[in-house]
Amino acid sequence: MFTIDKMSRTPIYEQLIECFEKSIISGDIGPEGQLPSVRALSQALNVNPNTLQRAYAEIERRGLCYTVPGNGRFISKDALERLRSNASEKTAVLEKLLEELRSKGVKEDTILTIVKRIYGNSDNTEGKVTQE
Repeated sequence: MFTIDKMSRTPIYEQLIECFEKSIISGDIGPEGQLPSVRALSQALNVNPNTLQRAYAEIERRGLCYTVPGNGRFISKDALERLRSNASEKTAVLEKLLEELRSKGVKEDTILTIVKRIYGNSDNTEGKVTQE
């Protein structure tokens, strides 16, 4: 089940998208796995159904799920590959950004401190979506 932080600055629909992505990556929801209905999940999370519909529409736009009229939404067969491909693209962007920061005099220690802080606090979910 998903939990959201209603006090977070991150919009609820974006938190939900992150929950779905984490569930796909972790294998909690596998290919062809059925997603909860908008009504059921909105009641479970006490969230407006329109917010959930927005999150579902976005993950469908990203190709992570598809709708079968009358039967619900299901995770796409290639959802995990799509997420991994997106991560690879972001890694390439990060590499270019690091090259730019180095050329502007940002020290390696500064970058490593940031990386260690982020990776060291990966279990810290303050203000973030968590899965139960």
